[in-house]
Amino acid sequence: METTIKKIKETLTPQYSQGEINSIIKIIFDKLKNYSHVDIIMHKDEVLCDHTKREIDDILKRLLNREPIQYIFNEAYFQGFTLKVTQDTLIPRPETEELVDIIVKENKGCDLHVLDIGTGSGAIAIALAKSLRFPIVNATDISDKAIEIAMSNAKRLNVDINFSIEDILTATPVHNNIYDIIVSNPPYIANSERDSMEKNVLDYEPHSALFVPDNDVLLFYRAITEYAVKTLKPGGRIYFEINSRFGKETTLLLSQYGFMDIAIIKDMYGLDRFAVAKRTNDYDFR
Repeated sequence: METTIKKIKETLTPQYSQGEINSIIKIIFDKLKNYSHVDIIMHKDEVLCDHTKREIDDILKRLLNREPIQYIFNEAYFQGFTLKVTQDTLIPRPETEELVDIIVKENKGCDLHVLDIGTGSGAIAIALAKSLRFPIVNATDISDKAIEIAMSNAKRLNVDINFSIEDILTATPVHNNIYDIIVSNPPYIANSERDSMEKNVLDYEPHSALFVPDNDVLLFYRAITEYAVKTLKPGGRIYFEINSRFGKETTLLLSQYGFMDIAIIKDMYGLDRFAVAKRTNDYDFR
């Protein structure tokens, strides 16, 4: 096995950092051999069978094409649990884990009614269903395939979430003033930013969940904010993950719709990444 690990490192070194390679090695042997990091060390002299070697060779070919390891194994880790992911869903990021932490920290009440718009794999909705105190969680997405994956994740992780297929750009609220929390990590990357994107994102992750027109980068934020004005309870909060380039524009948008206590929060990398705001008691949306 030591020889195979050396081969993995030599093969991936031109394209991946040492930290990424170490993480990939752990994932490969966890999935193929059910080995922990300690097991890998203890079994370093083990001779791998030809079948396992061929599996690893195939994985390396896909990694060299910059296919994300999460899509190779159809699994991603988020908030301490494992999610099924496919190319119909985004791979959840550490920044989104930060967003969940912010929401949980700020909302200590019981029986809060939550809506996750653009749920994808269900990562945010499931994490909030697990972490808040007896919440009622709804989650929507325009993709029927994404909803199918999110539903399977919720069932496997034993959380109760009401999923539905909905396009927020055309959605009409059925009920007014019912949510305590609306959260979304919508598409926010301008088309002009494509050339700066990593190949593993650009070639494999769903573009419909990533990109927006250059002339309307706040397209989804506007639609979600309009929806939130109608459906949030007075005093309810909206939480966005945002493009770090457009913090000021997002703040202006929220203020134009009467939201108050607007805050732009930086992520672990020091970038403007989250917008939080509270619905006023007296704003009347027409």
